Amino acid sequence: MRLASRIVTTAPASRPLIVLFGGQSAEHDVSCVTAKHVLDAVRRDTHTIVPIGISRDGQWSKATWSSDVDALEPSGEPVDPFALLRETAESGGAVLPLLHGPFGEDGTVQGLCELAGVPYVGAGVLGSALAMDKIAAKHALDAHGLDQAAWRGLHVDEITAGTAATLLADLGSPVFVKPANMGSSVGVTRATDEVSLAKALDVAAQYDEWLVVEEAIVGREIEISVLGNRDVRTSLPGEIVAGAEFYTYEDKYVDGKAELLIPAPLTDDQIADMQRLAVAAYSALRVEGLARADFFFTADGRWLVNELNTMPGFTPISMYPKMWAASGLDYPDLIDELIALAHDRHTRARRNTTRT
Repeated sequence: MRLASRIVTTAPASRPLIVLFGGQSAEHDVSCVTAKHVLDAVRRDTHTIVPIGISRDGQWSKATWSSDVDALEPSGEPVDPFALLRETAESGGAVLPLLHGPFGEDGTVQGLCELAGVPYVGAGVLGSALAMDKIAAKHALDAHGLDQAAWRGLHVDEITAGTAATLLADLGSPVFVKPANMGSSVGVTRATDEVSLAKALDVAAQYDEWLVVEEAIVGREIEISVLGNRDVRTSLPGEIVAGAEFYTYEDKYVDGKAELLIPAPLTDDQIADMQRLAVAAYSALRVEGLARADFFFTADGRWLVNELNTMPGFTPISMYPKMWAASGLDYPDLIDELIALAHDRHTRARRNTTRT
């Protein structure tokens, strides 16, 4: 396995960078907070920043930015999305889509950028869609021989009076129930018996019609940052010691009670194994640009892939930038490299689509 050296080329000065935030998913507020911190850090001497917010009903608008607010708001002069993206493409600019969840991280906005011919940060249409849908991702990881917790995927139409009992018989107790297409621990519930599992399925069904039920794993929660296109490199890993029963939305974005250990206390061999598996999962899901790879590390030394997040949070308490900072890549340099990777991938894709 060959890991890439750092890409140092960035887009020329004065080219526009659309920072896209907000969105229509349940992770709208997380995106607004993330965008604020990215705008605080991005270098103004190399990028002309164009903050664009997407409201909860899908309206795109120009946004105002101030360093003294906690989060950006997607309000301002309405804009035509496709016209804006085409204009950015013609100006040699790029898009940084800081969107979490459906209608942003799932290949939809990525497809719009592809049609407009504009470079964008992060995974492409297929990689975004695969990593976002937990059921599709788990099938792909299984096909590549990557170990995971035991799991079952089901549609809400398949739920009957006996579903909870069947799932518990298959997976044991406790289990975790998740919407298939959601992040930030939104809609995730721990269940221990038939009654709580039935309620957990109802909660998850508020966010998606496809649901995932997983066995509970007793193990350490270890994460690692991945960066690159065809060639990638990984950061030092970090460990999460949850402040609640599991790593909740509140732990991640509200009270910050989870303890984050960076670097994670692991041996060199354990780190090397994790880095290898993270790259393998990144490749299996066809991800480019960036991802945070989440693992469970069990007491008997097994690494289990939990999930890959193709647009991880960039708030001050977020693991992705923290792990890169601990690895020697600071926040502004990380943003520059992500934009450079976007231009690199766009150039390669255009070579393939313009041949006759």
